[in-house]
Amino acid sequence: MKWVALVLVVILGSLQYRIWFGESSFREISEQREKADNIRKENKELEIRNQKIIAEIKDLRDGKDAIEERARYQLGMIKEDEVFVRILDSH
Repeated sequence: MKWVALVLVVILGSLQYRIWFGESSFREISEQREKADNIRKENKELEIRNQKIIAEIKDLRDGKDAIEERARYQLGMIKEDEVFVRILDSH
């Protein structure tokens, strides 16, 4: 009878070890869930960025307003007979 109890205790101990410290332990599962959540968050941010880029591409293809805006702000271009005034913040 003592041997049976000892064997059952050893089996229970080994199962508990696997649950808490083994390859599929609670800690491992928790870490994998955290990684998955981080990846989902990063994917959402990238999706938002991609949507902005797609909207900008569509705007550049469809109208001249976006091209003109880029030329003005990024290249400093102005139209003929136009006065450009730039006010710099002193802070």
